[in-house]
Amino acid sequence: MGEKGRRSTVRLTARGAIALALVGTLAGYVLSALVGRTFVVGVAFVGASLLGVVLVNRRELLSLVVTPPLVFFCATLFVELGRAFGSVSIVQSLALGLYTSLTGGAPWLFAGSALVLAVAWRRGLRDNVRDLREELRAGAETSRPRQSFVPEPEGYFEPRVYGTPRGED
Repeated sequence: MGEKGRRSTVRLTARGAIALALVGTLAGYVLSALVGRTFVVGVAFVGASLLGVVLVNRRELLSLVVTPPLVFFCATLFVELGRAFGSVSIVQSLALGLYTSLTGGAPWLFAGSALVLAVAWRRGLRDNVRDLREELRAGAETSRPRQSFVPEPEGYFEPRVYGTPRGED
């Protein structure tokens, strides 16, 4: 049997949680275009990020905590690239669209990032940071032997190695 009191729940890897946040944010952009409300993107981003941090394995919290700004930017870039292809000046349209979307989504981005950090801290992010520090400290304390420069063996690039003598040109 198994341990009593232990539930079998769905756990995601950090990559899965990041993908969940990205797909949720893109779905928010689609829903926002259908409904006509811009706040839908922010709500979808915060919801998907929160769901990701709740479902991720505890040992992968450190990887997940740093990604919400990147996820939001990548989703926004993808959407704005799609919008820019229909315009006369793609670069100008992309720059203006990115500026408008990122400034409009900044409060949601900050709220989502802070919420992910708070939930991850509560779930054990502190232990992950401590483990990382110990690994880095242990890696720095072990002395590695210095390896001096080892030249290629003599004649390595000479044609006779490949079967043709040097004198035949």
